[in-house]
Amino acid sequence: MALKDAGNQVDEAFTRKGLRGKSYENAFAGATSFLRRRYTKDLAGVDIAVTGVPFDQAVTNRSGTRLGPRAIREASTLQTSDTPYGWGYDAMEVLDIIDYGDMAFDYAMVPEFPGLLSEHIRTILAADVASVVLGGDHYISYPILRAYAEKYGPMALLQFDAHTDTWADDDMDRIDHGTMFYKAIKQGLVDPARSVQVGIRTTVPDPMGVTIIDAREVHEAGPAETAKKIRGILGDAPTYLSFDIDALDPGFAPGTGTPVWGGLSSGQAAIMLRDLAGINIKGGDIVEVSPPFDSTGATAVAGAHVATALICLLGWDKRDR
Repeated sequence: MALKDAGNQVDEAFTRKGLRGKSYENAFAGATSFLRRRYTKDLAGVDIAVTGVPFDQAVTNRSGTRLGPRAIREASTLQTSDTPYGWGYDAMEVLDIIDYGDMAFDYAMVPEFPGLLSEHIRTILAADVASVVLGGDHYISYPILRAYAEKYGPMALLQFDAHTDTWADDDMDRIDHGTMFYKAIKQGLVDPARSVQVGIRTTVPDPMGVTIIDAREVHEAGPAETAKKIRGILGDAPTYLSFDIDALDPGFAPGTGTPVWGGLSSGQAAIMLRDLAGINIKGGDIVEVSPPFDSTGATAVAGAHVATALICLLGWDKRDR
């Protein structure tokens, strides 16, 4: 197969025969599943299920991340004909990956949402499949972590973000994308001693035992040294990786609800994610991509690359099979 096969491929989200392999379908055409993987609810024999959670009713500033999953899928079509750069293996050829579609929920019944999301992820995990979630605002990580902690015990949280999202809030039913990791730690879903937040550049009164590597430290130490430090904190703990796109500086990712200057570059993020290969990652998400605030599409492109990196991390131990 080669690029000329674009003339023979269309709507691979529905017409592709197997779960593996590159796609040469025209990037500007067809149904936009993530990386042109097959849309299916069949989890049998699957390694990774990519699923969208188009929820943005927990935001504190600009909404629009409900459109994130769709934009990330569209941006991912630029990657489907190439081996992911720098990983030394092709996850699309080695792993059985599906697009599990978006989670269904009633937008007018917000209190029901957390339980529905936890159950959505439980269904995936019950089949021994890892999830990569396309958000959506960052609140979604909290119900997802509940499902992961039920399966693996307290998780090490690796969070790339401008904000710690650990502002104190003891009302566990309150839905807010700035307090959910406070609640996750309080409820024992996250082990703070094995957790690290990277790219932070806002003030938090109480880090709750989580190691903070702020953006300045990354700039000064460099991404390779930062990745080494992260690995030392995580150890071999089961890890959930949550990447808020506002970890990147607004110059690289303007399409987000709460942008903060002085952030990471896309190059720094790419190096750190690659150098984390081999951590005991169980699942992850990319959140806070808000397409209405980026007419260039660059933020969605960055989000699609992060999601692909999550897939490569999750498949690292299966790369030689």
